[in-house]
Amino acid sequence: MRIGLDVAALALKRLVGAVVLVSGDADMVPALRFARREGLRTYLHTMGFAGVRRALKAHADVVLSLSAN
Repeated sequence: MRIGLDVAALALKRLVGAVVLVSGDADMVPALRFARREGLRTYLHTMGFAGVRRALKAHADVVLSLSAN
């Protein structure tokens, strides 16, 4: 919850232009959606984890992933 509040505060105060979230947790969907709605560019880094929820990916402008190669 704290990370979500931080994302919201950064978005509302216009302190950043982008948010990079390194997570696969679907609990972060509201924070990512809010940041995007407030005009921030949103990046999701999945660290190569295949089980990331589709809803989380849907609210990211860019989805990044590490490959094993």
